[in-house]
Amino acid sequence: MDKLGVIIALLIAYGALVAPFATFRANRIVPGQAKSMLEALPNGAGMALLALMLVAGIVVLVKIPTWLRLLTAVVALVALTLFIGMAAPHLTPPGNTYARVSPASGFWILLFAYALLAADAITRLRPRPILRVVLLALALSGAAAILMSGLWDGLSILKEYAGRADVFWTEAARHVTLALGSLLASVIVGLPVGILCHRVTPLRDGVLNTLNLVQTIPSIALFGILIAPLSWVALHVPGAAAIGIRGIGAAPAFVALFLYSLLPVVANTVVGLAGVPREANEAARGIGMTDGQRLLRIELPLALPVILTGIRIVLVQNIGLATIAALIGGGGFGVFVFQGIGQTAMDLVLLGAVPTVVLAFAAAIILDAAIDMTAPSQSRGRIA
Repeated sequence: MDKLGVIIALLIAYGALVAPFATFRANRIVPGQAKSMLEALPNGAGMALLALMLVAGIVVLVKIPTWLRLLTAVVALVALTLFIGMAAPHLTPPGNTYARVSPASGFWILLFAYALLAADAITRLRPRPILRVVLLALALSGAAAILMSGLWDGLSILKEYAGRADVFWTEAARHVTLALGSLLASVIVGLPVGILCHRVTPLRDGVLNTLNLVQTIPSIALFGILIAPLSWVALHVPGAAAIGIRGIGAAPAFVALFLYSLLPVVANTVVGLAGVPREANEAARGIGMTDGQRLLRIELPLALPVILTGIRIVLVQNIGLATIAALIGGGGFGVFVFQGIGQTAMDLVLLGAVPTVVLAFAAAIILDAAIDMTAPSQSRGRIA
């Protein structure tokens, strides 16, 4: 028996046999009616999907070749994404434009179980970093193909998107700009500060303690704290308002994300430089390298995997925190999340939440691959 397989099989059994597969609502805000897999799909399709889920659940219980585990996960994931698209036309009355059909907890549990199985299989196969990125690209391409095929057009989340397509991509651009812009600013500022803290030991504790203090402030509170000083700057500094500095909007969100980003960048730069072997520095001194040459040619390259780990933490963190920027007019996917909460429209919440999760997941995989590629060969795959 495979230990992780037992857990995955239990999740599959619960998702397929107990939890509802889809939810039908008369309109977008009323409570829904839970439908099992057999009720949500046409008779033949429901039985076929249920049989496939149960067979796959039995297969993962035992220790089988890793490539077969991955193949099982891929087939199950493809089947889930195809069959959930059939639920909307099956459950929606003909000519009804108000009804909503959305995936229910059973679908999400099954999706999680097989995604976990795929991740475990890929980890066991230990593919090269570039192959992990290729697998990510294939997965995203498959999801994009399903979305573009129109198979999911009847699902409620796609109906929410259809009415907000232009706004969606505008907010997506704002979300990415906030996350990447604050990351870039934190690297430009944090990397030199980290180098300075490594070289000037008495400065280190004060800087790191101050940045730790910033991390303890809740994100919403920090956004609010920044409103007053940025409003003053907009009123009293010529040209500040013209470049977008205001008390609400993207400016306080950007500053808050920048402040949250500094600690991981600075701390990981200090740790990375401190971990450079003394022998490497001594050898560099022995061949006549200056301090600047040692920093650029020896210390920073050897510390790069640890520094990239800090950048990965920052990027994933910022992608999530940028959602809250919508509360102060900063835009981003949080606009849909908070609109959906205000309207009790959970599919609108998902329209903002799902892309945020996908962005964070993709960023983590890409930067993990970059970390492994820059790490010494003996430690590749072991940096967390």
